[in-house]
Formats: sequence, structure tokens, C-alpha cells
Amino acid sequence: MPLPIEMPKLSDTMTEGTLAKWLKKVGDKVEMGDILAEIETDKATMEMEAFDDGVLAEIYVQEGQKVAVGQQIALLALPGEKPGEALAAPKPAAPKATAPAGEPSVIQAEVAPVPQEAVSHGPVKASPLARRIASQRGVDLSRVVGTGPGGRIIERDVLAAQPSAAAPAPAPKRPAPQPSVGIPAGATSIPVIPAIPAGPNDRTIPLTGMRRVIAERLVASKSTVPHFYLQIEADAEPILKLRAEINATAESSGRGKLTINDLVIKAVVSALARVPKVNAAWAGDAIIEYAAINLAVAVAVEDGLVTPVLRDAAGKSLREISESVKDLAARARTKKLKPEEYQGGTFTLSNLGSYGIESFFAIVNPPQAAILSVGAIVKKPVVNAAGQIVAGQRIALGLSCDHRVVDGSLGSQFLGELRGLIENPALMLL
Repeated sequence: MPLPIEMPKLSDTMTEGTLAKWLKKVGDKVEMGDILAEIETDKATMEMEAFDDGVLAEIYVQEGQKVAVGQQIALLALPGEKPGEALAAPKPAAPKATAPAGEPSVIQAEVAPVPQEAVSHGPVKASPLARRIASQRGVDLSRVVGTGPGGRIIERDVLAAQPSAAAPAPAPKRPAPQPSVGIPAGATSIPVIPAIPAGPNDRTIPLTGMRRVIAERLVASKSTVPHFYLQIEADAEPILKLRAEINATAESSGRGKLTINDLVIKAVVSALARVPKVNAAWAGDAIIEYAAINLAVAVAVEDGLVTPVLRDAAGKSLREISESVKDLAARARTKKLKPEEYQGGTFTLSNLGSYGIESFFAIVNPPQAAILSVGAIVKKPVVNAAGQIVAGQRIALGLSCDHRVVDGSLGSQFLGELRGLIENPALMLL
């Protein structure tokens, strides 16, 4: 019997995807692991792989169409089947457009769910991702019921399964890794205040998937997280001087130059290592203090904001931080990030200094406990140690905190360490 190919859920926040490009055409032979198509999600353009061998018998969704997660987009004839037999199989009902007039349609084909009894009793059928997660969690795949196409075991099946008895005891439950603007599930709608009716010359812009996710999750963050704010000012002349010295050497050796943001990131990572209680998350009935510092760095993209994650940042040199952040930012802007590259951050940094913003406070990105806002370096009159008014370079650092995890004294301690590192940058290079 032919297998339906459905729109996969490629990120935690994905509810629909755009079929960007088919890489196989009707009649093409398909092997497990082959890339069938490119799918645009709310954060990135990702590859959709085949989970079975066969022949691509029919395509229901054309390039450029938006489709809800779980809806059928193609049909695969299995080995031994003739393509004509697959085409003769029952097809999904005509797609239903769910978007209002004037907005892009979301195709919703009515497809009968694959029964759980369809699990293969031969070799275990599981996606590569499901196998990797099963290995990490100690799950026996032979005991897992698959809910994917043809009874294939997929990610959600493994996550819902219990580890085998022989496996080591699992670590304490952690919040699921969150996407760049993610928060725990719960808020799924955007409160709407009626707008002034559009005039004849006004333009109504449909929400992109990314903009909708940002709206939903940040509204939920401000509604459910008890925010409070701290701000401190630091002398930026020392890091400006250090940057100039490093870049002079880098230029002569043909290496890339460092930015102020690179130095601030290094200082933030060092401060988190010194005050680890800020590198934490709210878990409902517990607070998780993370051992690894996975720093999410906000990057502006065309449709909104993505925060790619600099993993294990404490173990990276200043040069490694600079190169990694440049690479992640470039791929974020072209939607080439993988889900693991923008999920699982433990602390977030947002820097609007390049836009000339002197100070601001960002919204906490749950379940993280805090987010740092960095403004522009401003030349202004300051009073020196001798009581004289002189020209100085100052940078404003704002910390938005989840009061359930970070109290005022803890947040102040973190900002104090951060200022000390910015004003004495040699300390963060030790």
C-alpha cells in the first residue's frame, strides 16, 4: 500500500511550512535518507528526508504553497508496487484554504491517520533522528509504537517512550529546548485589539510564520513572567583600546577583525561563569542551573528576530567566539540554521548598539532566567577619580530578569562582574 508523505514538524514552534523546492519529481526512485524537498519554517529553510524506499508516485503541493504540519503533500509507492497502483490508491480530499481572502492559503488535505497497529514486526523502522534520541535516552525502539508514515518511529514517539529497564536512570527533567523567541507551551493565540479600519491607500500585511510566533510567545512572556529590570553603566575605553590593539595585529597577519560585540560576548560568558545562578531556567517546580553556557545572540532578520546559540561558550577563545558568531549570524539571515543551532540557549544577549540605541530592556526569553541588553558606546562627560570632569566612553548594560529565578541582589552581582570585566578586559582573557 502506498505511503503518504506529510508536512513534517521541523521545529518546536512550527505549525505550517512552505514547500520551497522539490528535489525529486514524480517517477523518481527514492531511497531512505534521500532529500525530497526544501521546507521553509518560521526560522529556517530545512531539508525533508525520505523515511522509506520507493518511487515518488504523486505530488499534491506545489512549490511556494503553505501547508499545515501533518498534512499530506505527496505519495510514495513502496518497493514492489507499480506506480500506477499507487496512483490508483485513495487520494486526499481536495485541500481546504484556511486563510482569509487576500492572504496566502494553507492547504489542509484530509488524510486518514496511520493506525498504530501498522508498526513493522520486522526490522525496526525509525528515522535517523529518532534512533539518535533513543540512543541518548536509553529507549528500546523495539518496544516503541511508531506514529509516522507506515508506522515509522519518529521523534515524538521516542520522547514519549519510557527508557528501558537496563538503561541508566535519566537525568532530572529539564524544560524542552526553546527556539529563539520560544517559551514553554501554553499561550497559542494573540490577543487582538480591534484596529482602525484600513483606508483605500493602506496596506494589510499577512503575518509570516516567524512574526506570528514572535507575537504569540513574547505576549505570553510579558503576561506570565514577573519581569524586573536592572541597569549599570561601564567605562568602555578599556575594551575599545584592547580591540584596537588586537585588530592592529590581526590586520598585519591577515586575520579578521574583532567587533565590540565579540568582546562583550566574551565578557558576558566570563561573568556567567563567575555567577552561574543567572545561567538558569524556571522549570515550574524547580530551578535548573546549567553547567554549560549556551549563549543565544539576537540577530535581526528580514521577518523579525532569531537568536542562534553559541554552544559551550565558556570553552571558546575570543577568536573562536568571533568566528562562530559571524558564521551563525550569516546563516540566520539566509535561513540556513539547523534547529539545534537556534534552540537550547541558557542566556540571551541582545545588542542594539550598532543602531545607535543608547539603552533599552529586552523581554525575557523563557524558560531562561534573564536577558542582557547592550546599548551603544557613547562619548559623554564623566567625573574621574580625581573629581575632574573629563570626556569618557560609556556603555549601558540592561538586565531583564525573571524574578522567580533571579533576585535583585543576584542580578546586581552579575552586572557588577560584567562591568569589572569590561573595564578590565585582560581578566576575561585569562
